[in-house]
Amino acid sequence: CIITLDWIRPLYRYTFVDYFLKYFLFLCNLTFTILGLVVLGLGMWGLISKESFAQEQIGSIGTDPMLILVSLGFVLTLLCLSGCVGALRENCSLLKLFSAAVLMLITAQVLAAILAYSLQDQVGGYLRSGMLSAMVRYQDDLDLRFIVDEIQSNLQCCGAENYLDWEVNIYYNCSSPGVLACGVPATCCVDPLENGTVWNSQCGVGAQQLDEFTAQSVIFLGGCLGGISRWIEQHEGLIGTVAVVVLGVQILTVFISTRLLEKCKNMECTFFSFFVAIRGQLHWFQKTSQIICKLMRKKSLRLTWFITSVSRFLTSLRP
Repeated sequence: CIITLDWIRPLYRYTFVDYFLKYFLFLCNLTFTILGLVVLGLGMWGLISKESFAQEQIGSIGTDPMLILVSLGFVLTLLCLSGCVGALRENCSLLKLFSAAVLMLITAQVLAAILAYSLQDQVGGYLRSGMLSAMVRYQDDLDLRFIVDEIQSNLQCCGAENYLDWEVNIYYNCSSPGVLACGVPATCCVDPLENGTVWNSQCGVGAQQLDEFTAQSVIFLGGCLGGISRWIEQHEGLIGTVAVVVLGVQILTVFISTRLLEKCKNMECTFFSFFVAIRGQLHWFQKTSQIICKLMRKKSLRLTWFITSVSRFLTSLRP
């Protein structure tokens, strides 16, 4: 009996679009996996270089900005790695995990945008509290110092609401006995470079004691919260474009993952049908074999009976 399976046809065939989507998703996730590893490495390097895991500093690690990089890098690496391997190996479980995670991320981003728009006043209060907290730890945390300096120098601002906010820092408070008393950081200065070449770190000393008319020629009077608001208003179009592009890329990855999942399910159905067909043909072959064996057994019994009868007849003819 020859079992032929030529009539079995696959329920799904690979197309050029399928190959393109598969490797496009793979390359995108591979790129972001590498980016996530870089971010994770930078965060770990920052924590280790500052000895944040030391016993005396482990209590304040929760407020360390480098922890944000570590968390972001870890989540990005884990998420994109699952999508990368799932797309390459066409693993349905990993693709489902990746799609669900991206959908949750999209939902969280949309909800965050809605909440930020509806609670603008409270968001401003949170930003002010965060800025003041960073100013308090300005001398103690190099990362916060770098962030505050970048904000003040790029936005040309000083303090949260105005330059007098630097009183919250114990080194710049007027009651401080140090040389920085009643001063502000050099990044608040209008011209922190002497002769355009040398950085003058003492240009903001005593600036809090000056009246606004005199101080405006030395330091920036406006706070950084207003500078951030103006920057957002000036770049609304760019921010909106970037947000739409990022959201669109995430939706595209979900679409591609769904397409690959559909292909995986169709392939599973194909293999299932294939094995069912084999099992069916084997079952038919088994039944046929049993029938043939029964017929042969019957013929064998008849032949044995015939031979026995002839033998008995010949024996009876002997004298």
